[in-house]
Amino acid sequence: MKRLLLFVTAILPFFHAKAQNADQQAAQKAWTEYMTPGEIHRMLAKDDGEWTYDLTYWMTPGATPTSSTGTTENKMVLGGRYQESVHKGNMEGMPFEGHSLLGYDNAKKIFQNTWADNMGTGIMLMEGKWDDATKTITLTGKSYDPMLGKDVEMRQVYKIVDDDHHTLEMYTPVAGKEFKNMEIRYTRKKM
Repeated sequence: MKRLLLFVTAILPFFHAKAQNADQQAAQKAWTEYMTPGEIHRMLAKDDGEWTYDLTYWMTPGATPTSSTGTTENKMVLGGRYQESVHKGNMEGMPFEGHSLLGYDNAKKIFQNTWADNMGTGIMLMEGKWDDATKTITLTGKSYDPMLGKDVEMRQVYKIVDDDHHTLEMYTPVAGKEFKNMEIRYTRKKM
């Protein structure tokens, strides 16, 4: 009995070390899959470069639309994991600049997007999924509305029309109903 106890005591650390090694290998594999850019990241990278945009927005349903134009520069950052976009133009006679960071979370299988611009001090956070049939990313989230004094639900539909043309539509609620308050048409600049 004493020999059996000594034998078990001697080999127990070996099995514990083997189990620990297997756990570490599984953890490393999971982390590697999480951090490695994939097919969707390569799809985003196709949009790198300079674009022009035509923007139309409505302050309220039925209002006369306001338009502006500008430029967007997209580039993949952090090893091809995120697409950084810088938008510049004029809105209401003032210089406009906005920054977004769009990524695809391999673990959650969703897109995540942040937006900040010089027309406010908050950051809009949105998440959504890709629809291969319509070539769209539909993102939902909240943004602070200073006129209402609270966060409001937002929805964006980003559509890849073709390699050189994309659209973005933004929807927000007014009196309990969703309405399209903005549309942007992007065109890739020709080199």
